[in-house]
Amino acid sequence: MRNLGWTILLAFGAMLSLLAAGFAQDVLFQTHAWVIFFALALATIYMLRKVDFAGTAAPVDKSGYFDDPIRAGVILTTFWGVVGFLVGVVVALQLAFPQLNIEPYLNFGRLRPLHTSAVIFAFGGTALITSSFYVVQRTTSARLISDGLAQFVFWGYQLFILMAATGYVLGITQGREYAEPEWYVDIWITIVWVGYLILFLGTLFKRKEPHIYVANWFYLAFIFTIAMLHVVNNLAMPVSPFSIKSYSAFAGVQDALTQWWYGHNAVGFFLTAGFLGMMYYFMPKQAERPVYSYRLSIIHFWSLIFMYIWAGPHHLHYTALPDWAQTLGMVFSVMLWMPSWGGMINGLMTLSGAWDKLRTDPIIRMMVIAVAFYGMSTFEGPMMSIKAVNGLSHYTDWTIGHVHSGALGWVGMISFGMVYFLVPRLWGRERLYSLRMVNWHFWLATLGIVVYAAVMWVSGITQGLMWREYDAEGFLVYSFAETVAALKPYYILRAVGGAMYLVGGFVMAYNVYMTIKGKTRNEKPIAVAHVASAQPAE
Repeated sequence: MRNLGWTILLAFGAMLSLLAAGFAQDVLFQTHAWVIFFALALATIYMLRKVDFAGTAAPVDKSGYFDDPIRAGVILTTFWGVVGFLVGVVVALQLAFPQLNIEPYLNFGRLRPLHTSAVIFAFGGTALITSSFYVVQRTTSARLISDGLAQFVFWGYQLFILMAATGYVLGITQGREYAEPEWYVDIWITIVWVGYLILFLGTLFKRKEPHIYVANWFYLAFIFTIAMLHVVNNLAMPVSPFSIKSYSAFAGVQDALTQWWYGHNAVGFFLTAGFLGMMYYFMPKQAERPVYSYRLSIIHFWSLIFMYIWAGPHHLHYTALPDWAQTLGMVFSVMLWMPSWGGMINGLMTLSGAWDKLRTDPIIRMMVIAVAFYGMSTFEGPMMSIKAVNGLSHYTDWTIGHVHSGALGWVGMISFGMVYFLVPRLWGRERLYSLRMVNWHFWLATLGIVVYAAVMWVSGITQGLMWREYDAEGFLVYSFAETVAALKPYYILRAVGGAMYLVGGFVMAYNVYMTIKGKTRNEKPIAVAHVASAQPAE
């Protein structure tokens, strides 16, 4: 009976949540357990309606690709993107106007990690899982090894997002640098992630193509390394099975080093390697051109994954971390510039012979600007890791500007391009509802990023210079409160830039919705700039 297994699994999870709520030793754990129970109970009721008790449904055709979770992933990538951008605008406004902090659940301290996790793990993670399912099947000419495991990985990850998000709002975190979810959420995502690794590797093993396309190398590095990072960073001992409290395996400087080994490599493998896999598939497909240099892509891959793992200590300059470890992180960070730009050059040169598409195809334009921001961010990052620069930039808004130019410019833009590429193909539409709306999205997002990053660069350098300004007697010239007051105009402008990016997200959501509905707009082609005819040399 189709879907019965899923219904039983969801019902069992709901019962476990109800049991945890009944034996909870603190109110927060009990509240979180009830949230999870209601989510699983609703999912159980939904699946119960789809169970074929009579056994009359036609057997599932497994001769083609399994795209059900990919379709759901495209929709949820769009949804989580809008949610993450919206919360980002709210927290930006809270910094400019502190009265917008609503205690206790909607203050900056709880919404900030909700924003970062919504953008990185909900929007970015869903985009990665969705695209990897699509890419690995098309590049291996093989169906995913298990429909059930694919559904478990995808929907199990969505449950993790729900658990983490509600935990942030309730104040249920480990209270460390990244405000990680508590131990039971960590255990759940570990189970899901191991399933993801098995699914991806198993599909590669059963491939019908002898060659493993380079995008799959990057996806595999992302899946494997994130598993290792997560397990080590979140080693903790819970007080009891029915309490949110746990004790980390690390403390002091060891905890700081572990946190930034995890933190920077989450950037390196989650936000870089995974999305490079996305770039290496969708950019050549949209441009209808082969990858510029396959040899460069392999050199890019191996040098990137070797060097990135050592770069984390550059976040701990001028701290208790031994000086040799700080210097090691700085040296490897500077070396990262070369393989990173190897990937950027490979992506941009893939358009050789197809640069004219930039005038007519806003999706290609979006992908190119994503690669350009990747190049800029991977230059700025190594520069900021140098101790002399870091002394000015660290703990300032410059770092915020750097992070957002990478996250919004690289991760966001390449994900938008992926969504626009997949929607018409997955739903059998001739084209997107509106290419003009893609063009509007492109300009709203690009201008939003530029405004955001530029004002944060100015704000950050202003902060750094004010903090290190001394008078003739060696006293600080500015108090901390004075530096905060000086930054208010920049914080307002940051919210403006974020709002522009958010509006672009809404435009994309509407375009995706109308495409899925099968609607099309009668619109004139996007204007093409006049190209002068070639003149003979004189």
